[in-house]
Amino acid sequence: MPPHSPTSVVAALRAAGCVFAEDEARLILSAARTPDELAAMVDRRVDGLPLELVVGWAEFRGLRIAVEPGVFVPRRRTEFLVEQALAHAPDAAVVVDLCCGSGAVGAALAAALGRVELHAADIDPAATHCARRNVAAFGGHVHTGDLFAALPGELRGRVDILAANVPYVPTDEVPLLPAEAREHEPLVALDGGTDGLDILRRVATGAPDWLAPGGCLLVETSERQLPSAVEAFTSAGLRTRVAEDEESYANVVIGVRTDGPVRS
Repeated sequence: MPPHSPTSVVAALRAAGCVFAEDEARLILSAARTPDELAAMVDRRVDGLPLELVVGWAEFRGLRIAVEPGVFVPRRRTEFLVEQALAHAPDAAVVVDLCCGSGAVGAALAAALGRVELHAADIDPAATHCARRNVAAFGGHVHTGDLFAALPGELRGRVDILAANVPYVPTDEVPLLPAEAREHEPLVALDGGTDGLDILRRVATGAPDWLAPGGCLLVETSERQLPSAVEAFTSAGLRTRVAEDEESYANVVIGVRTDGPVRS
């Protein structure tokens, strides 16, 4: 058997504990351009590097999102946040992807909405470097900085969709995350503070100044954090509801700026 035939790749991945070894093998085999590159990619995956970082991309709402070492890998459950945003604001003209990571959410929203003014922002320069690759096709603008401080002032009061995939893992639970996240993704994209909601509260407090009348803020969180997250949204003056998808274990808090015309 050749050293890296499809069968041997599957066997190596299965021995390393990859649950979906056959599917991963197909992706790695299709991404490798030479036998040496294939061998190196298999070795990196066996050593525990996330599959998306091995092949250099992650699938997200039908898009191939480029990912790089040290950048948060978009989760498929976050597609639900995108769906909720589109349902609330199908005619959005201005979209902000805050805590953007790779820019997957912003790219997916722009792909669905068509002509849109897209801005993506993150505090981590590695993330914004990666996001530029993913939003360039949609004419997106990328900014590096701490939450709203990164955004151009002319966006105040104009944002129809403010999607913020904030970190929401409580600090003392970060060591309990799977090794793929704990060892290969930036702490700033995971650690949400003592109860996991430090960044969420800051975003909720600042959002009304940036949303257009009827514009919406959407944040993903865990089921047990929902009551506290809803409280943060309502305290900020947002009309708030929760959307849950049991199949993907996705929980999204949606807040709408209600002064002025409100979207139905």
